Amino acid sequence: MVLGKVKSFIVSYDCLNDSNVPVFSSGDSVSGRVIIEVTGEIRVKSLKIHAKGFAKVRWTESRNAGSNTAYTQNYTEEVEYLNHRDILIGHGRDDDNSEEGLTTIHSGRHEYAFSFELPQTPLATSFEGKHGSVRYWVKAELHRPWLLPMKTKKEFTVFEHIDINTPLLLSPQAGTKEKTLCCWFCTSGPISLSAKIERKGYTPGESIQIFAEIENCSSRMVVPKAAIYQTQTFFAKGKIKEIKQLVANIRGESLSSGKTETWNGKMLKIPPVSPSILDCSIIRVEYSLMVYVDIPGAMNLSLNLPLVVGTIPLHPFGSRTSSVSSQCSMTMSWLGMALPERPEAPPAYAEVVTEEQRQSSLEVSSGRENFDGPLFAYIQEFRFRPPPPYSETDPNPDQDTSTAEQRLDTCPSR
Repeated sequence: MVLGKVKSFIVSYDCLNDSNVPVFSSGDSVSGRVIIEVTGEIRVKSLKIHAKGFAKVRWTESRNAGSNTAYTQNYTEEVEYLNHRDILIGHGRDDDNSEEGLTTIHSGRHEYAFSFELPQTPLATSFEGKHGSVRYWVKAELHRPWLLPMKTKKEFTVFEHIDINTPLLLSPQAGTKEKTLCCWFCTSGPISLSAKIERKGYTPGESIQIFAEIENCSSRMVVPKAAIYQTQTFFAKGKIKEIKQLVANIRGESLSSGKTETWNGKMLKIPPVSPSILDCSIIRVEYSLMVYVDIPGAMNLSLNLPLVVGTIPLHPFGSRTSSVSSQCSMTMSWLGMALPERPEAPPAYAEVVTEEQRQSSLEVSSGRENFDGPLFAYIQEFRFRPPPPYSETDPNPDQDTSTAEQRLDTCPSR
């Protein structure tokens, strides 16, 4: 008898999302099929699957042990999150080549279903970094007598969800810094930077609104800029390896001496990036927004505002209130100069209440003619009583005089 051949041998997942991409999270059920397509007949001892998930870091460092001696130090560490095995055909003994207990697979396409549950404990999000990774996969092995095992493997993605609709991630982030430039015995005016964002948590594809004020009282030309950075930190054998990568950036207009620039919600979009990884013991992925002033010939003046890139976006209701209120407070504090100096007067009393309405309110209905109590008379008298006359002069001015307007300003921009 001529033995058949295996034409294709693959692992396929049952995807529940619209994008047809195998994405899961802790506690989810992972299901799929091992698909075998053969020509002719084959005899199989077993068909097994092995599902595994782990975080692994690895890097090397060269060290000198003397004038003519050098060696390489390896740093590795691994954390296991998933280890599941199952037998879809046959038995677990693959060390013999006996003809007993073989399963015949006929010519054609055959599918063998598998299913397992991910642990309920928090899992690390799938990630590929320079010195480490977090990977999840299912490997299938087809064992036949007198032949080497056939193997196929396919990865799937795990997201440990981060909901940005929490008080911590909805809280505004802000900072202020100032720097004075010195050249020998000459000291120029300060460069000041204030920056604020409406919350700490964002999701990929969102735009960060940056509110900032940059004031240049120095003698140099400076440029305000902002950038999102991703920091990858790897831990192994008590050592730490850190990689910092630029994700996105923007720049403002150049500022000459004595000038000020205000960012009223300047937008910086977050590109498709991996979510933050905060719960893995050997790999951390963190993000930050750096708002800084590029100063030629000197160290930059910079502010670092922490970010968390999550997977569950901002809800349109409920938590949105916090976002809107924080944005309102930022606009009021930094853009107060945009408010009109003389507020518009309220409408006149006659424009709101007509004479007919006022007279009708004073007329007592027939059903209430016998009510002579003072309470009803007081209510009728108070109902349409006009407000006090409008005046732009405060009748009760504060006794303390602000000294802010009397302060002499040394910076030409103020």
